[in-house]
Amino acid sequence: KLENYVAESGREDLGKALTAASHGIGEIAPIDIPLNDGNDPRSATFYVSAVQEGEGDGEAAIVYALDSTKQRALEAQFAQSQKMQAIGQLAGGVAHDFNNVLTAIIGFSDLLLASHRPTDPSFQDIMNIKQNANRAAGLVRQLLAFSRRQTLRPQQLELNDVLADLSILLDRLLGEKVELKVIHGRDLWPVMADLNQLEQVIVNLAVNAGDAMADGGKLTIRTSNVGESASTQFENTRGMPPGEYTLIEVTDTGHGMPPEIMEKIFDPFFSTKEVGKGTGLGLSTVYGIVKQTGGFIFCTSEIDAGTTFRLFLPRHIPAFVEEPVVEAKPEQEKVADLTGSASILLVEDEEAVRAFGARALASRGYTVFEAGTGTEALEVMEEVDGKIDLVVSDVVMPEMDGPTLLVELRKTQPDLKIIFVSGYAEDAFEENLPENEKFFFLPKPFTLKQLATTVKEVLNS
Repeated sequence: KLENYVAESGREDLGKALTAASHGIGEIAPIDIPLNDGNDPRSATFYVSAVQEGEGDGEAAIVYALDSTKQRALEAQFAQSQKMQAIGQLAGGVAHDFNNVLTAIIGFSDLLLASHRPTDPSFQDIMNIKQNANRAAGLVRQLLAFSRRQTLRPQQLELNDVLADLSILLDRLLGEKVELKVIHGRDLWPVMADLNQLEQVIVNLAVNAGDAMADGGKLTIRTSNVGESASTQFENTRGMPPGEYTLIEVTDTGHGMPPEIMEKIFDPFFSTKEVGKGTGLGLSTVYGIVKQTGGFIFCTSEIDAGTTFRLFLPRHIPAFVEEPVVEAKPEQEKVADLTGSASILLVEDEEAVRAFGARALASRGYTVFEAGTGTEALEVMEEVDGKIDLVVSDVVMPEMDGPTLLVELRKTQPDLKIIFVSGYAEDAFEENLPENEKFFFLPKPFTLKQLATTVKEVLNS
């Protein structure tokens, strides 16, 4: 019987279509039905048409079935990709706006702390405000990581060395109940990644695995090289193009996850932990960092058997052997003096951030000119006849954004120094600038000292 090949949930719809065909109804809409194929989920689109009188030999209907398993999988993958992109844009927008608010809170807290002694009863209250604002800034950084708009400093890394350095910390985080085993692949290919962010990825996955093994278990971290042909053989890696990758597998023996939970694990603020035990940003941060690095992350899980996360990072083939650059540390005496007498143009559309920046720089002896937009900044430059030593400008502004402002300023002052401040990553706007354009960058939120230090260093550079 035809119904035997169809999953129980689709038998009623198929039965209705066959009944309609037996009654001679000509136009019957195609129906998508899951097939009864054991553990391998498959689906097909059924086309049912009635047999006209005199055509068939006792036949009532003709049924065509087209396997739609791959099509459905592609549709689900596309829908998931669109969802993650939409959430990423929302998260990035919220993070950017919230960074402006936090810059003002942290900045004005610094101004208050400068006018209060530690013995003052209000001093500790102001410190609490600043500390909590810094905690909020940490959450915003995680949102920026998810939306792939944080600043990364990629460098050539040997993953086995990274894991060897991390294993002591992971042992301490996992505790005595969880056994940690690190299996290093031989002749592992190097990757290009931000060391701190990659460490955060591994720590996040290890901590989550530890939470899934509250009664004890085993966590295995394994590295290996994956060739182009082998990259297509892994389970649940739809959307990853064939290529050469360095693989990190993080496998636990915890309680596992059902499919409905796995669909949401990378969403921001989704958490299966108790209230107060997590923000729901751990795995979304992992997802963003891996994606921004150019890699892929996939998860497979089985209830009461455990979970495996697979991180595929593109193989890095160095063009030449890079000599390690040793940066000379500035002498302490030079950094201590943060005062100056230069003329600074501060361009910022957020009034609170602009007010803090102007007061902070004026208190250090600088002459500060303010502008709320890029257009206003050009007018100020005309009024002072271009006698500005440094421009400190926001990136995202109405009318004229920071990169456009810089292009306009360069027409009359090609050597003008500029510091861009933004809640987004440096490379999020770098592509809008002319090639080889020189600028300095200060990420929001920043403290009074960070602003003064950056300004001093740029003026002295």
